[in-house]
Amino acid sequence: MGQGKSQFTEDELQDYQDLTYFTKKEVLYAHQKFKSLAPEKVGHNKNAKLPMSKLLQFPELSVNPFGERICKVFSSSQDGDCTFEDFLDMMSVFCENAPKPVKAEHAFRIFGEHQKLLTSSFTRDHQKIIQGAQ
Repeated sequence: MGQGKSQFTEDELQDYQDLTYFTKKEVLYAHQKFKSLAPEKVGHNKNAKLPMSKLLQFPELSVNPFGERICKVFSSSQDGDCTFEDFLDMMSVFCENAPKPVKAEHAFRIFGEHQKLLTSSFTRDHQKIIQGAQ
């Protein structure tokens, strides 16, 4: 593919392309980003799982106040530690090609705990306004 030696077979790349909103080239780029977080661990093991502390070094997560929550939502073990597939899923949902309903579903999962309080308060206020208008 012109990308040099890949840790993935052509079939694996095709599966990733089919299951995400990425092209094969973008999947390989995401893997480079994942690998850069822990080259000693990922370089020899495409199934490596990185601890959340490593993932939070990724620039897009390091500046996000919800970085830990994002990692936990996309972690298949729900502890924030992620495999490449978890990471790819996360990157895919945040890419511009992901449909808005997919982004919205994950936003509710990420902000869910914080939103419960806001939503219940909003619902109460909204009901008062509706009742007052009747």
